[in-house]
Parts: sequence; C-alpha cells; structure tokens
Amino acid sequence: MSYRRHLFTVLTPTYNRAHTLARVYESLAEQTFQDFEWLVVDDGSTDNTRELVLGWQQQASFPIRYEWQHNAHKKTAFNRGVREARGELIVALDSDDRLDMNALYVMAQAWSAMDPSERSAFVAITGLCARPDGHIVGDMFPADVFDTTAIDMSFKHHVKGEKFGCMRTDVLRRFPFPEDVPGFVPESLVWRAMARAGYLTRFVNQVFRVYYESGGASGDTLTRHSRETGGAPHAQGLWLLARDTVVECLPWFRYRPQEFFAAAARYTRFALHMRRNGQAAPRGRKLNGLRSKLLVALMWPVGAVLFLRDIRASRPRPLGAHG
Repeated sequence: MSYRRHLFTVLTPTYNRAHTLARVYESLAEQTFQDFEWLVVDDGSTDNTRELVLGWQQQASFPIRYEWQHNAHKKTAFNRGVREARGELIVALDSDDRLDMNALYVMAQAWSAMDPSERSAFVAITGLCARPDGHIVGDMFPADVFDTTAIDMSFKHHVKGEKFGCMRTDVLRRFPFPEDVPGFVPESLVWRAMARAGYLTRFVNQVFRVYYESGGASGDTLTRHSRETGGAPHAQGLWLLARDTVVECLPWFRYRPQEFFAAAARYTRFALHMRRNGQAAPRGRKLNGLRSKLLVALMWPVGAVLFLRDIRASRPRPLGAHG
C-alpha cells in the first residue's frame, strides 16, 4: 500500500492526557512548515483521548493518524510509533508540551543546509527548550551551529538541561528502547548508543519546544516519585543509566570525573533498591571491566548511604509529625 512520504512525523505517545493534548494540536496547527504528519500512539488511555484526536482529524490541515494499544508503557508506544512513522525525521513531542511555531521550519532548514553526502553521518538536529515565560531550560550550545555527538556535548562540553529536536527515522528503528525492562527507561540510553555508534548531531541555538513542568495528580509521576523515594519505583531504568555511564561511557571519564563517581554511587543505590524489590539485573547488562568494578567498589559506601536515605524518606510519617 502506497502512502505519501513526509519530511517529519511528529510522534506523540500518550496516556490519559486528553486535558493537555489540545496544547500539542494547537501548536501543530500554527506551524509555518506543513510537510508533516501527526502520529498519536495511545497507550491504553481510558479518558476521551480517542474522541478528541478523531475530531481533530476532520478539521486539521495536516494528516493525523491515531494508533491505540493496550497499556504497555511509553517506551513501547514510542517504539511502535517509530515503526509506523512515514516521515524521514521524527519529532517526539510529549502530550503536554508544544512546538514553537517556527520549530519545524528551522529544523527543515538545518537539515537541508547539510550537504546530502554528509547527512548519513548525522542522526539528529537538536535545539533548545524554553519555559512558557521564554527562559531557556539549561545551557546553550558552544556555538549557534555545532556538530558533535550527544555524548561529547554532555561530557566534553558540559552542556546540561532539557534539549529537543528531530531524529532520523531509519536510525531510530535500529536503536529501539529496550522493552524487556519493566517501567521507565531513560532516553539517554538510546541517544548514547547512537552516539557511540558514531552518529553526529547538529546542535543549533534555536528554541524548538516550549516545556511545561508537570505537577499535581495528573503530572509527571516519574519526577514526583523520584523526588519522594529517590527513584525507587524506577530502580531498574535508573540502574541501567548508571551502568551505562560507568561501563560504556568510561572513555569520557577524563572530562567529567565527578559525574562518573556520582554514577558509580547510583549504581549501588539502585542495585540495592532492585534487590529490595526482588528485581534481577536485566539479562546481559552486568557490570564488567576492571576499572568499572573498581569505581563502583570505591563508591559503594556512598551508594549504600543514599539507599538508606531513600528508605528512610519513603517511610510514612507518624500522625502529627511535622516537616
């Protein structure tokens, strides 16, 4: 079956976010660049998400596709969206944020500015996020146009904070999120794997995404639980990220040694949470390498203290106790 190929697929995995999805739709409707489709992958919502999206299909000036699946977590919905995407590039837009009105236009310009013979070396165009008041989230990049890997940008150039852009669909299909790990899996695991495979990113100091802090009962449960319990409900995913840092990213140790010591402590912290929860380490992802083992052993006491602090903080307070 033939279908029209777009430059972009805007991919939105969603779960019970009917109350915020309009923000995404409205930002897409005002885009100055229109060669895109919107693919909504509904991860088993029980609200009126379906009715909203089907209604927008009838009035939008751009194609909207709606895919429903039984609740299986965001990473699974994202993987499905990547498989179903009809765009050359994927823009993964959360169900509670919005794009700057010129975001797709600037991404398209940056992509077309590359020599076609060089594009195979790149996986992404990445820009900045801003809060609704216009303030930039985190750091800006070292130059207005800067080509490097995602790992180098983080460890070597010390750029921190939420970033956003588009990524090649064909490469994302080769680097799916691991679905054998229950619950949350940090996105950094996938971006780092692509960087270690040699793929470059073009970083540009342009705001692409307006970022809204989630809160309240309907907000970002990962953020909320992490603050309250040290991330214990997501121990496997956070342990995987710590392991990735101390094992796979060790060649970058000289740039940010303090981050590796902190990751080594988190390795023990979340390993202890996993043991307490009766969770085994994901298959094939054990600690290996002498330097990695020494680093973790050195920071084991710190990790144990952090674990004990998490346990103490998660215990319910007696009635009448005050903070």
